[in-house]
Parts: sequence; structure tokens; C-alpha cells
Amino acid sequence: MFDLPLEHPVIIFALAMTIFLLTPMLMRPLKIPGIIGPILAGIVIGPHGFGLLQRDATIELLGTVGLLFIIFIAGLEMDIDGFRKYRDRSIWFGLMSFMFPLLIGTGIGLTLDYSLAASILLGSILGSHTLLGYPIASRLGVSKNKAVTTAVGGTLLTDTLALIALALITGAANGNLTWGFLLTLFLSLTLFVAVITVGVPLLTKWFFRNTTQDGSTIFTFVIVMLFLSAFLAIVAGVQPIIGAFLAGLALNRLVFSHGPLMNRIRFTANALFIPFFLLSVGMLMDLKVLFGSPKAWLLTFLILSGVIIGKYLASWVAYKIYNYSRDELHITFGLTIPQAAATLAATLVGYNTGLLDQATVNAVIIKILITCILGPYLVEKLGRKISFQEEQKPYTKSEAPERIMIPITSPRSMEALLDLAFILRHHSSQDQPLYPLSVVKSRSSRVEGKVENAEKLLGHAMQYASGADVPIKLLTRVDHNIANGIVRAVTEERITTIIAGWNAELSTPHRIFGSVLDQFVDQTTQTVLIAKLDHPLTTIKRILAVFPKGVRYAYGFRESLARLQAMAVELGASLHCLTMEEKIQDFEDYLSQNKNQPPTHIEYVPGWKSLYTQDFILPNPDNLIIVISARAGTVAWHPELEELPKKLAKKKINSFIIYYPMEERETDERGTSGTGLPKEVLLRRDFYQ
Repeated sequence: MFDLPLEHPVIIFALAMTIFLLTPMLMRPLKIPGIIGPILAGIVIGPHGFGLLQRDATIELLGTVGLLFIIFIAGLEMDIDGFRKYRDRSIWFGLMSFMFPLLIGTGIGLTLDYSLAASILLGSILGSHTLLGYPIASRLGVSKNKAVTTAVGGTLLTDTLALIALALITGAANGNLTWGFLLTLFLSLTLFVAVITVGVPLLTKWFFRNTTQDGSTIFTFVIVMLFLSAFLAIVAGVQPIIGAFLAGLALNRLVFSHGPLMNRIRFTANALFIPFFLLSVGMLMDLKVLFGSPKAWLLTFLILSGVIIGKYLASWVAYKIYNYSRDELHITFGLTIPQAAATLAATLVGYNTGLLDQATVNAVIIKILITCILGPYLVEKLGRKISFQEEQKPYTKSEAPERIMIPITSPRSMEALLDLAFILRHHSSQDQPLYPLSVVKSRSSRVEGKVENAEKLLGHAMQYASGADVPIKLLTRVDHNIANGIVRAVTEERITTIIAGWNAELSTPHRIFGSVLDQFVDQTTQTVLIAKLDHPLTTIKRILAVFPKGVRYAYGFRESLARLQAMAVELGASLHCLTMEEKIQDFEDYLSQNKNQPPTHIEYVPGWKSLYTQDFILPNPDNLIIVISARAGTVAWHPELEELPKKLAKKKINSFIIYYPMEERETDERGTSGTGLPKEVLLRRDFYQ
């Protein structure tokens, strides 16, 4: 059982997991990124170290899965709108990041008497890179920085060019470089890209809308899409990492970046598969080769110098052209210097075809080790500085902590409301929990049983939120009036935002939504969102926001605009504003003042009759309608606002939100006593009613 190398699967897995636990802890005092630990451990326990483990098929399998997860998550987290905004930058940077090392590597190969094919292959190996430091950038919250977006977008081009060069060179080495081979490669790549970028989103949308929202089922489906895309990449004649990256891009807008599904993907990757990939990279290293051949030292030095100079030169040119800061220059370099994924693939293929010798393989492995240490170190150091700088940018926000409460009455709508709360919470107070609430009528029979059922419902909410790693504080209230119970909980917990669901059914002939919703909307001054969400938020492509005349004078108008923009960015959706204010320039000025800038279009609508003639008042599962409404008696209130929700429901609009901005309290009031509305507002509301 204990003969070396170890072969018992339980012992191997136990040793690997122990390494994944301890090595990041050992790296911390040395101020080295934790992901370097498994690489160093692989050198020590691998076949060229103490020989505890063999780099067998199991290690290679788990390592390959980890590599695909790294690239897949990079595609999922990529800022698509930012990439579109900086698309030209990404393309030019990708070309420079590939061409500069390619030319340097080709020159090194020709200088050392390599063949022309082997020299070009060596150059293409230096031209590729692996986003090994991207998980660090994501953790530090700088994944949407323009320089990071440029580097990530350029990765698709650099690795694609490197792997196409590999296919061409190996085809030439095997005597298969014919016009037929080139035509087949071009057609297969075109068909592959079309299938992934068009077919995967359509299939995923259909699955999300028509299947059960069971977490494990959805997670399994996404993993199937990942590995099916990787397999199709192999069929198309390129490496599977290209398929993984395209799958991430295809699912980018369908996987909510701060929801339970994304949390499961990150957890599975970071806790298990990515460490196995790092371990497998370290196990390739054979340090003894360095001590046996002076040529190996020279080759290693030239290759390492070539990749550092080439990648830094590309980052420096981008820094000069696009006016990046020095920190953005170095984080771009840190993201593009690590060599692992395409580098390993190309090196091993070149070795197997006889183009590269053992000395070159070992030099490349040493280069992988050093660049995998240098890159994440720079990303960790510079990413933290950039994150601090971004947090210091001025922004307007209430000093009170953002607390979001979700009154829950039905398990069917619970997950959709919580997803909406995840989006709002991500752009507010991260240290505050969510507050799911259940209110039971005290006058009903069997109160204890109903309280027990309410607690079970809240338990489901806690289970769902735990999947997204979001803290929860469960609230249960017993009151003779449900609306009063909600208002009491709002006051006691100092809630700032309330998210409630509406099933579009009026149980009583009440004014807008029904007795409970109407009552607590009237009795609160906090932000209230009444949501009817029949489709998953992740499938939304466009937010249609309606702004009645006078709404810009509401106390919470600026906050509502910032939230709409943040929601659009988080969902990867465009923002289409329909305003009844003639001065569109004012809206543009308000929108430009916020940090989040999704693709936005502003359109003037003369009045309510014109609004109902718009094409958006038609069922469309890709649209989310948000009406910035107003409480009765306030400056932006209009009788049509009380009819609009019913009209939207009658037109079978699947997803819409009625958004009531925060109202200002009287300065001499304590909390939200009574209705919480100023007396003059109450008088005006009575007049309108």
C-alpha cells in the first residue's frame, strides 16, 4: 500500500487534498500567491522529485478538468459590454501579445539551429498564455477594469492563433499541409464557433425556462455544456480550452455572477479541480536536467527572457496607446505572462512529433513554473492597489447600511425574489444579510402550525441563499394584519429596501395590487419593488424602464437610476429608458454620473397613450419592464400608475417590476411611525383618492 509511487486511490486523494489545504497556508507568510503552493508541491512529490506520485492518467484527467474550469470561468466572468467597448483594444493587444513573443521565439530557435518549423513552433509557444491570475483579479473585484478586460479579451485571440499555428506546423511536419487540410480546418472552425455561440445560449435558455429550478440539475447541465463544447473543439481540430472559453462566453449572460449557480461553479473549480491542474503542472518539472547540460541553462534563459520581453512589450505598447496607469500596465503583464495551458499542449505535441527535444521541453517547464509564480504575484499586488483606487472614486450613497427584506408567501416565487435581492445586494452593503420575512395572522386558527409552516418556507430560502454564499437573517412575525406585520419588521430591523412578489391576482377589489401590498406600500417610505417574475432573470437581455413625468423630482430618483444601471450591468442587459420628460439631456446627465454604464438608449414618450403604443407592451421573455412609480400624493403620482400593473398583467407580460423610490421622512419623526409619510403628502393623497 505504501510502495512508491503511491497507487492506492484513497491515499493519493488524501495526500492531494492535504497539499491543497496546507500549501496555500505556507505561502501566505512568504507573501506568495496561494495557487503557487500546489505547483511547488508537484515538483517535490512528483516523479522527478521524491516520487510519491506518478503523473498518471488520473492526475492528467483531473488536471485537464481544472484547466478547462479556469478558462470557462474566465469566459463566464468576462465583461461582455466592456469587451465590446474595448473590442478594438482587445484585438490589437491580442495580436501584439502573440506577435512580439512569436518573433522573439522564432529568432531564438533559428539562432540555436532549430529548423524553421521548430523555431516558429517555439515562437508560438511563447506567444500563448494562460489566465492563471484571473481568479485573483476576480476575487479582488477588478475583473471589469478596462485593462483586465482588454487582457482577457486578447487571450482568446492569442491562444487561438497559437493553437492554429500548432495545427499548421504539425500538419506540415507530418506532410499533411495541403489546401484540402486548410479548407477543412477553416470550415470546421467556422461551424464550431457558430454552434457554440448560437446553439449553446438557445439550448440553455430553453432549459432554464422549461425545467425544474433544482440546483444540482442546473449545475449538471452547465457542466455538460462546458465539456460538450470542449469536445466539439477537439472535433473541429483545435484544443479544448478554446471550446471552454467560448462556452463561458456563450453562457456569460445566462449565469448570474453572484447567484447560487456561479457560486457552485467557482467552489467546485477552486476547491478541487484547479488545484489538481496546478499540481500536475509542477509534476512535469525535472530540475536535474538543468545541472546536466550548460545548453539547457542557456536555452532556459533565452526562452524565459523572450517571453518576459515579448509580453511586457505588448503591455507597454497598450499602456502608451490607451493611457493606462502604471498599475494597469503591470496587471496586464501579470495576466498575460503565465504560461501553462496552450503552452503545455503545444510543447507536448511538438515533442511527440519530433520538432522539439527534451532540453526544450524542460526549458519550457521551467518557464511555466517561473511565469506561474511571477504572474499571479503581480496580479495579487497590483490588483489590490487598483481595487483600492476604484473604491476611492466618488459616489453618492446614503450613509445608512443597505438592508433588503423579502416578504415570502409562496415557494414558487421565492427563488426569483431572492435572485433579484442578490443583484441589488451586490451593489450595496456587502456586509449586510438579506432578511426573508414571513407574517402569520394572529387571529387565524392553529397559529402554531402556520408559524411552523412559515419557518419551513424560510428554511428553503436560507438553503437557496446559502448556495450563493449570502448571509441570511430569518424573520417571523405574528400580527392580526399582514401589512402591519411587514411594516413593524421594517421598522424594527431598519430595512431600507423591500422586495415583494405579485401574482397578478386581486383577492379583493383594492386599488393596485391587493390589500396587503397596497397597505404596506402606503405605510412605508423605504424603496419598494413589487415584482412579477415568471422567467429567470438570467435570460433577460433588455431592461425597459418607464419614467413618468415629474419622477426626477422624487427623493429617491437618483438612487433608482443607479440601481437600474447596476442591474443592467449585472444581468448583462441593455437599458432602454422611456421618459415622459421632454429634457432628455437631463436624463443623460444623471445616467453619466454613475459608475455602471450599460448600453443605454433614451427615448421620449409624449404621454401615457403613446406609451401603450410602444412595441414593448407585448409579451417578450427577453425583456424586463421596470416602471419607476410613485406613491399617491407625491409629485410624480398619476392615476395611470395605479392601472399600469393591471394592464401589463392582462397583456400577459411575463416579467415586470413596479419600483417605488424612497420617500423623504419628516425630520422630526422618529422612525416610521404610522404611515411614515409627511402630513402634507397624506393630505394630497386623500385629495387624489
